[in-house]
Amino acid sequence: MWGLSFIAEADFIKHIQLTIQQYGEKLAPYDLAKFNSNIVDPIKLIFDKSVYQYSWEEIIKNEISRQRDKSNNNDIGYFHQRIFQYIAGCTVPAAGWDVIFAKDGGITLPDGDRVRTVYVEMKNKHNTMNSASSSKTYMKMQGQLLADDDCACFLVEAIAKRSQNITWAVSVDGTKQKHRRIRRVSMDEFYHIVTGQTDAFAQMCLALPQAIDEVVKTSDAVAIPNDSVIDELRSLAKTENGSFSLALYMLGFGSYIGFKRE
Repeated sequence: MWGLSFIAEADFIKHIQLTIQQYGEKLAPYDLAKFNSNIVDPIKLIFDKSVYQYSWEEIIKNEISRQRDKSNNNDIGYFHQRIFQYIAGCTVPAAGWDVIFAKDGGITLPDGDRVRTVYVEMKNKHNTMNSASSSKTYMKMQGQLLADDDCACFLVEAIAKRSQNITWAVSVDGTKQKHRRIRRVSMDEFYHIVTGQTDAFAQMCLALPQAIDEVVKTSDAVAIPNDSVIDELRSLAKTENGSFSLALYMLGFGSYIGFKRE
């Protein structure tokens, strides 16, 4: 039986499918040429293997994951933002704000203020904004408050330092600025506001692993990559006196003195 009352099971599964599709070419298998397209650092890999006591398979798999993850920053942001299009009261505009939540009966803020609409800028992690970006976002929110006196503006962080719904204070042109309707809100608190359920975000998180597994197992659109890097390196090692380390060195240093084949 489906356990989330604030989002339909079909919508949740659809959203997971669309999120996985955002991975796009990152789902393509890695061969040795792709693995070394930006030239890996063999010395780092060998240090990491020994220091962390990884096998060759683990160290290569970790490096592939690192390379994939490096270009994967926006995909989970897509998940966090666009899930709200399936939740009552929320819209996800094509531009402007990440999420807009409106409620005819009003939305109560911690200090007792009630507003009809909340405009949201969403960030994956609390430390992803520098001072210039923070100032620009804050001024955008100030402009929205001037245009609509029945609203609040939230900076919602998926990975915040703690659960919170607090006044957001920033420095704009060297001056400390804060407004009770410009707030810094953790994702769990935002789910609480939107759904009326205190543990809605936790409920979603607990439902997620099984739902993702089902999508990956049953969807024809999701191709699990079959990476060939470790097998190709083993073959290369056979030509390098059976040395896996030397095979790695050849990736980065193949044209260097002492490594170059005449």
